Amino acid sequence: MKRNKLIEYLVINGCVFDREGSNHTIYFNPTANKLSAIPKHNEIDDNLCNEICKQLGVKKIKQHRSIII
Repeated sequence: MKRNKLIEYLVINGCVFDREGSNHTIYFNPTANKLSAIPKHNEIDDNLCNEICKQLGVKKIKQHRSIII
């Protein structure tokens, strides 16, 4: 998943920017009072995206993949 799509999803679900690190961006969920680090890669593995959502107390992202025959 693209990093900017993950961040957009987190913001829609109530997470806010907390601070910027050298290799990660930290987001905070004020409702759940939880923090998580998002790596500064253009592509983030789907399993890591789900783990970040879990750490922030946000529902997992549903990935829709089209099957090409």
